[in-house]
Amino acid sequence: MFTIFGATGNTGSVVARELLARGQRVRLVTRNHAKAATLQALGAEIFEGDVLDPASVTKALAGAEGAYFLMPPDLTTSDLIARNRGIVDGYAAALSVHPVKHAVLLSSVGADRPSGTGPIVTAHRAEQTLAKVQGTVFTFIRAAYFMENILAYAHPIQHDGVLPVFGGGEAYPFAMIATADIGRTAAAALATPPSVTEVIELSGPQPYSFVDAAAEASAVLGRKVTATPLPLDALVPALTQLGLSANMAGLFREMTAAFGAGLGFDGKGRTVHGTVTLGEVLAALRG
Repeated sequence: MFTIFGATGNTGSVVARELLARGQRVRLVTRNHAKAATLQALGAEIFEGDVLDPASVTKALAGAEGAYFLMPPDLTTSDLIARNRGIVDGYAAALSVHPVKHAVLLSSVGADRPSGTGPIVTAHRAEQTLAKVQGTVFTFIRAAYFMENILAYAHPIQHDGVLPVFGGGEAYPFAMIATADIGRTAAAALATPPSVTEVIELSGPQPYSFVDAAAEASAVLGRKVTATPLPLDALVPALTQLGLSANMAGLFREMTAAFGAGLGFDGKGRTVHGTVTLGEVLAALRG
């Protein structure tokens, strides 16, 4: 049986579906039973719990042979680093009570770096902490930039024909990945676990630039969309206006600057490529 945290999210739900399709028993950890109804109808067990509650995390792992871990996003937190530290420490403590043979962690490109990467620094610490857990082999999936991040700019893309690119570098191609491919990769790792802890460097079928993204959006919408550079200093005000906390906005600014300076894979993990294209993800712009 596999315990899936973040089971109703973009990646966790795919992990669950893939494992269920393979005939595996799956336990979904969710705060909202109703959101998991479709997966429950496919045979999944529902466990109402919260990654912020160490006691429920421990109970959710009881009897599991494998687990999918992640740090669910919280765009309004006033201290993301402390929040995610608590989540990871809860996972580690739970594994000391209910060890599983193998677990997958959704990590990030840049997780090899200890600082200067914004929210990615919490993935670095997560890998460092969980790698010390005795009795569990890990697969750390260092996922590239999410293609779905571009959909956060759906309004200016759809209404103004503009894809904002804070800090410039709009023509520079870099690794991206669709969340569906993350889920499928995690499920495959859980179904066929490695014998020793590994790192997977996961990216899509090819690198894309924001100019490429604008071209894909243009094709989807049937109108011209332009990748438009904006000052990096404009990012924090723009994000806080959208409702993000000052803490999160500042971390995203640091991460954006890191990508602009060439943040990428260090080449020490196993390379895996997904199959979902950027055009397929941006098809959601049709509404």
